[in-house]
Amino acid sequence: LLMLISFPIPLFPMFLEIDISDLPALLGAFALGPLAGVIIELMKNVLNIALEGTKTGFVGELSNFIVGSAFVMPASIVYMRSKNKQNALYGMIVGIMSMTIIACFSNYYLIVPLYSKAFGLEAIIEMASKANKLIVDMKSYILFAVIPFNILKSSLVSLITLLIYKKLSPILHM
Repeated sequence: LLMLISFPIPLFPMFLEIDISDLPALLGAFALGPLAGVIIELMKNVLNIALEGTKTGFVGELSNFIVGSAFVMPASIVYMRSKNKQNALYGMIVGIMSMTIIACFSNYYLIVPLYSKAFGLEAIIEMASKANKLIVDMKSYILFAVIPFNILKSSLVSLITLLIYKKLSPILHM
């Protein structure tokens, strides 16, 4: 349901919307381990398709699953070594970096090429350029849209997790 609550951010293309749908996956990964987090990422995308359908020919959902998994898996692996606030913070920083790096590669080599088959690369870059004039090609799209968007989104989810995890921890471990 958190995926349904999303909003665009100025300077980002309209198809990049901020949501906190990775929050349950990160909480689940911290409580139950990295595999649980990845399964939650998969389930949220399948449920979103069931509730809303797909506007992207499943490419957006694939991208969301890839980058969400790249966020929660390393964050939880670090946290699982020693479950304390310092490792949670360190794990989330590692997760933010991992998500951002994986988003760059997946967008460059998989996601944008898949979208390009349907819409054409020029149309995608033009759409992105309307939001941010610095975006003029694929590399500038990665630099000025993909990187800051993924840092912002994963940082927001991390901040909320820091604020609520300890309070929810007893419930998550029942």
